[in-house]
Amino acid sequence: MDLALLPNDAFGSIDTGDTAFMIVSAALVLFMTPGLAFFYGGLARGKSVLNMMMMSFGSLATVSVVYVLWGFSMAFSDGITGDDDIWGIFANPFSLFGSGQLADTIPGYNEQTQESFDAVVTGGLSIPSFVFLGFQLTFAVITVALISGALAERVKFSTWLVFTVIWSTIVYFPLSHMVWGGGLMSKSETGFASWIFGTEEVDGEMVAKVPPIDFAGGTVVHINAGIAALVLVLIIGKRVGFGRTAYRPHNIPFVMLGAAILWFGWFGFNSGSELAADMTAGKVWVNTTAATAAAIIGWLVVEVIRDKHATSVGAASGIVAGLVAITPACGALNPVGSLILGVIAGALAAVAIGLKNKFGYDDSLDVVGVHLVAGLWGTIAIGLFAVPNDAGIGGLFWGGDYKQLVIQVVIAAFALAFTGVLTAIIAFALKPLGWRVDDEEEKTGIDEAEHAETAYELA
Repeated sequence: MDLALLPNDAFGSIDTGDTAFMIVSAALVLFMTPGLAFFYGGLARGKSVLNMMMMSFGSLATVSVVYVLWGFSMAFSDGITGDDDIWGIFANPFSLFGSGQLADTIPGYNEQTQESFDAVVTGGLSIPSFVFLGFQLTFAVITVALISGALAERVKFSTWLVFTVIWSTIVYFPLSHMVWGGGLMSKSETGFASWIFGTEEVDGEMVAKVPPIDFAGGTVVHINAGIAALVLVLIIGKRVGFGRTAYRPHNIPFVMLGAAILWFGWFGFNSGSELAADMTAGKVWVNTTAATAAAIIGWLVVEVIRDKHATSVGAASGIVAGLVAITPACGALNPVGSLILGVIAGALAAVAIGLKNKFGYDDSLDVVGVHLVAGLWGTIAIGLFAVPNDAGIGGLFWGGDYKQLVIQVVIAAFALAFTGVLTAIIAFALKPLGWRVDDEEEKTGIDEAEHAETAYELA
């Protein structure tokens, strides 16, 4: 699209405080992917740690490239260009292809100060669209990287890289648009929520009376990655020796370090999703901490009851479970509701990680048990614990209304179906490339087979 064709309302002035806040938030979220590499790498066996970490770094490379080229355009371009999206599923990937249009400026004039300024592309936000792109890019990267934990020790690195490009394009970018870009799972007049409970006029715009809530990515990130992981492990199959071999974390300090980095970066994830340095961002910070701390307790209580020990890996996993669960809900709950959500999330995830043994699927590093289960709980629990919004609509327990619960169940179910079906299609389509390393390479160690190097030299 020619720069000159961008509508005037795509341009505006920026708030430098909000902009600085969002640049820092984007950097924090980017830091989460190396943190995930440490978390997953520590949980893997010593002969697989480098491959596990490389899957995160590989996602960082490939998804960043495609997000700049067409991902941002698919997710958010219609909010800048004014064009219609495609059936409420995705925006035109070519409208802002390459993202260079976001650097354009037009003359602006401040009526209050009577000063001229260069108006930049903001898309109606208080920050440059370039900053918003950078922030959203980091979400796309870590969502794809999360899936890798389910596939540890057996997947060809080349096939994984091809998968990251295709899956992010076909699944992540459309889902991001549907939830956050004004598509089918947003407050849009043409979205699911409007169809179910009707619309109302707000600031001259018709929107859903009961809008879906996914503040920072329970649906877009965690349910999305979790169900994709489940589909892939069912199609790709188990590791050699699954059910007979005791797979133990090779470096628990790595796991703890990774969890600490994830918690640190998650403040950018959640507070940054407010897109402004304001009171809500502060409330989100408190809610995130409260839920995460409570989830550690919930996980450890289950461990003590079940195994008679509270473990450091359990504490680290509880951190992640709490962070996952509070992600969609952090802007809609109060601190007490966050504590309740968190402690239940930790307990649920601690129980859920045992499902792979019961049902026989090889979710290597418990992506399904933690991200899918805690993500579903956090998304649905908004319908239970959300405090009433300006329209008086809250959760069943805090607001006495069932409508938000219905909407949250609908968007969670849609995400499960949408991602599950498309991931299965992609997985089968990539079978000719070969998903698996051969059995001998897996037994010897995927680090040596795929990367010709090892993490540790044993003399």
